[in-house]
Amino acid sequence: MNEVTIKVGPLESMLAHNGTYGPYGGAYIPPVLEGQLTKLADFFDQEVLKDDFRKEFITILKQYVGRPSPLYYAKNLSDYVGSKIYLKREDLNHTGSHKINNCIGQILLAKKMGAQEVIAETGAGQHGVATATAAAILGIPCKVFMGEIDAERQALNVRRMRLLGAEVVTTNLGSRTLKDAVDAALGYYIENPSSFYLLGSHVGPHPYPKMVGYFQSVIGNEAKQQILAEEGRLPKHIFAAVGGGSNAIGLFSGFLADNEVEIHGAEGGGEGTYPNTAATLSFGKPAVFQGTMSYCLVDEDGNPIPSKSIAAGLDYPGISPQHAQLKDTGRANYYPITDKEAVDAYKLLSKLEGITPAIESSHAVALAIKLLKDKGELAVINVSGRGDKDVEREM
Repeated sequence: MNEVTIKVGPLESMLAHNGTYGPYGGAYIPPVLEGQLTKLADFFDQEVLKDDFRKEFITILKQYVGRPSPLYYAKNLSDYVGSKIYLKREDLNHTGSHKINNCIGQILLAKKMGAQEVIAETGAGQHGVATATAAAILGIPCKVFMGEIDAERQALNVRRMRLLGAEVVTTNLGSRTLKDAVDAALGYYIENPSSFYLLGSHVGPHPYPKMVGYFQSVIGNEAKQQILAEEGRLPKHIFAAVGGGSNAIGLFSGFLADNEVEIHGAEGGGEGTYPNTAATLSFGKPAVFQGTMSYCLVDEDGNPIPSKSIAAGLDYPGISPQHAQLKDTGRANYYPITDKEAVDAYKLLSKLEGITPAIESSHAVALAIKLLKDKGELAVINVSGRGDKDVEREM
């Protein structure tokens, strides 16, 4: 196989981007945050132009994270489904998910900006672990906010974060899940402007979707090189789970310009019907939520409602503004995958390939099985994280 070039971007389109995706995106924030986020946006645009910054980021990804992550031909799964399926193995990254890519990038920015500490939110715990890990290697204090329910169902990751030196702060507000962790982290950020808020998903006010999309673009850039090297052609389909949207936009970004590639996002469908779901693009409506305009799960009065999914990392009532635009334009299609379908896929991939995916990633596997059955087509699934954290849960 040809050597894979680890790269981020494309740089030009990222820098030209002002934080909106059609009617979505922007920064709907209190005045107290305007100065901080404007400074962050300007600093990001300047820093990623520097060869030294990009070289340092890519060197850490290569030597510490273990990139490029493999593209693995899943023969047993392919035989079962009746299509040729490759798995992009983000689960093999250091810390066990795609989250580390973005954490390394943002903490490099934080250090160069002179931040005194890094704060983050987490649902499934993977982003929290990745943040704590990156903070440890780069030598900066770290505080991670988590909803009480998520902390209970992801207790292993809570212990990992503390072992890595992070302070884990749980919140019992609201639904005690990811939405409430974000609220708690933002509140702390407002009161402590010397901190750096490391948002883990492709959501929130500008410049966070722009930054997260940039750092996670390594996934799609690698996958495109790898599938061309293996097959000499592009895949007919690509799949990723979509909660906030970071792993998905990471994969999708490498193929957005290739109109022959069909793009599919698997949402946390929960029980499969509104309101017992986390499938924002399937059941939500456009609204301003947590600093950005995008789709959101809302009640009859337009107020955000709690989401429900077996997957803590998908259990979020909002969504990336870029995914909202991709849905509206038809460039990508999004489907709700129920808890049961995800659990079945979790068990199936484990038995067929000896690969235990995160329950979040299992949603993408389940969707691929549904859409590719006996099609004989070429596809790539992003396995965004490993499933160790889910093994002890009752399913």
